[in-house]
Amino acid sequence: MTDESMIVAPVAKAGDGPRAPVVPDDVVNQLVAKVRAEGLDLVGENGVLAELTKRVLERALDEELTDHLGYERGDPAGRGSGNSRNGSTPKRVLTDVGPVALEVPRDRNATFEPAIVPKGATRLRRFDEAIVGFYAAGMTVRDIKKTLKRLYGVEVSPDLISRVTDGVLDELRDWQARPLDAVYPILYIDALVIKVRTSGVVTNRPAHLAVGVDVDGRKHVLGVWLGDGGEGAKFWLAVLTELRNRGLRDVLFVCCDGLKGLPDAIEATWPAASVQTCVVHMIRASLRYCSWKDRKKITAALRPVYTAVSVEAAGDALDTFELEHGDRYPAIVALWRGAWERFIPFLAYPPVIRKIVYTTNLVESVNYQMRKASKTRGHFPDDDAALKLLRLIARDITTTRGGDAGTGTWGWKEALQAFVIHFPNRLPI
Repeated sequence: MTDESMIVAPVAKAGDGPRAPVVPDDVVNQLVAKVRAEGLDLVGENGVLAELTKRVLERALDEELTDHLGYERGDPAGRGSGNSRNGSTPKRVLTDVGPVALEVPRDRNATFEPAIVPKGATRLRRFDEAIVGFYAAGMTVRDIKKTLKRLYGVEVSPDLISRVTDGVLDELRDWQARPLDAVYPILYIDALVIKVRTSGVVTNRPAHLAVGVDVDGRKHVLGVWLGDGGEGAKFWLAVLTELRNRGLRDVLFVCCDGLKGLPDAIEATWPAASVQTCVVHMIRASLRYCSWKDRKKITAALRPVYTAVSVEAAGDALDTFELEHGDRYPAIVALWRGAWERFIPFLAYPPVIRKIVYTTNLVESVNYQMRKASKTRGHFPDDDAALKLLRLIARDITTTRGGDAGTGTWGWKEALQAFVIHFPNRLPI
């Protein structure tokens, strides 16, 4: 980020409890009465909030200079100190309430470096954060420009918006390369299709997502990668090697959706991992062949297959499904038969583990937000633009869902006991 990103506003910490109002109610009441009586604007360049922001910032800047000089304005102690106030410099900054014209104080020796509005800064951090937030919601540069004009009455250039959103690239690279835990009991690998302009043509491209569940049952998005639709074992081996190089040494279960070459790459990277076809994906894929009026019936009919007590019982349940629905939906039967060997591994474990393995709420939530943002944009101009938005959404989903610790998993304590018994000496507990 540029130096203007260093401007921060005080934020209440979790657990601090309600804070007493900084501005007394009677002062607010007087101000509101004056706004109503005189028909003043609240926002905009000449609005009341802009004037208040200007006065607060200028007062804070003056206090900063006083601290820098070491004496109050007009204090005789400043005589002969070697430095003194030297007028001010006009400056226009963009804030949450619109553009504000400031008078930034100077010192004679030009050694004053204000912190609240640094030299060269033309925007407050909260303004930049608003732009990044609009971008993460899937808004295009043109949409953001219009929104800023409507909300703040300020014209900003497309180049400025691009520079602000590009300012998160270093953070996203750090996020994508951050160290990982040595062991994740469960790793989900999923994909969604987005539209990206490639070589002048808009094409469908898969965006691959990895979500790990740590030993505390917390889910974390580990990374996002953009493919070209022709991924094979070589591509997946590079992705999984990246995860391994970031510290991930072992995985108990890897849930995926039959992506070509992925099972072989998993077995080459983590030989002891169990590769499991994702049950949620199997059900979703089955419903693609199903008429709308039969969806509930088919979903209920498939349930005995993936909740069976054993592989044999699951096979019997699938045979029953074929007898009852195979004539109308042979493609569903073929789907389950074809994925059978990758579906049955988790049936060897107790229900408490199975339920945890096929619970993919966070994966679904991330995918939903990514799909929503990509549909809003229509298509991305290039790979970098796509990765920037997708990684921004993936990075921020944890903080919005469960804080820095990640989103929890229901029933994890019981599942962890089963993991310890069935996978001795593989969990760092």
